[in-house]
Amino acid sequence: MRVALSLAVLLVLAAVTSKAQARPLAFAARSTVNPEISSNWSGYAVVAPDENPLAFSDVTGTWVEPKAQCIPGRRDASAFWVGLGGYSNTATALEQLGTAAECTGVRKKPAHYAWWEVVPGPSVMIPLAVAPGDTITAAVLVEGSTIKLSLKNVTHGTRFSKVIEASQALDVTSAEWIAEAPSECSGPGQCRPVPLTDFGTVTFTKAAAIGNGHPGTITDGRWSASPIELVTGGAAGLFDIADTLGPGVGAVPGDVSADGRSFSVSWARNLSPGG
Repeated sequence: MRVALSLAVLLVLAAVTSKAQARPLAFAARSTVNPEISSNWSGYAVVAPDENPLAFSDVTGTWVEPKAQCIPGRRDASAFWVGLGGYSNTATALEQLGTAAECTGVRKKPAHYAWWEVVPGPSVMIPLAVAPGDTITAAVLVEGSTIKLSLKNVTHGTRFSKVIEASQALDVTSAEWIAEAPSECSGPGQCRPVPLTDFGTVTFTKAAAIGNGHPGTITDGRWSASPIELVTGGAAGLFDIADTLGPGVGAVPGDVSADGRSFSVSWARNLSPGG
């Protein structure tokens, strides 16, 4: 399976120095070989459990920005976010909000930043400081064609909010809490994920969503929760990472807590599709 993403989503990273003229990164809908293995996402998604339609209008979650480890001379990155849409293999839209850690190959420490995007539009950096150890809370709300974004750095008491009137159809068929390997794009449709930064473990807490007006947690009985593993070589096509992450590098989600509101995603080696 693969996601047919028609337009690359670009993010201009101001933190890249003049010595490292790297292409901008992209955050995108997932690419998969089956419903549980992805080449660029790891975490949980919730969807309708059967053929009955289910529209999600709200998703929220909290995480502590992890301390990523850079490898000298190599550009890599990782992103952490909540969002609506983008899970289906036919998805062309995605509304998401989160943070990222990027190693430029020049600096010894990663650049941390916040961002938002509404696929197929471009990603936008948020002017809000983010550092390892900061507690981040993010929420995406959709009402008709209106998107409301809210991100708070709880540690520093700073906040970002934005209201967007979408000009294109939105995808509200799923809600997600994700750690991602962003992509480097040389042009529309020409994107390849960069190596996934070793971020150790990130834990999502206070996870909640609203579907068809019903508020619930990840494991609510009104919908179905799908754990997603990020595995090298998990898909061929638009986001093929078989030769960029190296054999068996990815990320794995742990079990959801008893109250359905938290889980962890851990960077890992020696993974294999379906293994």
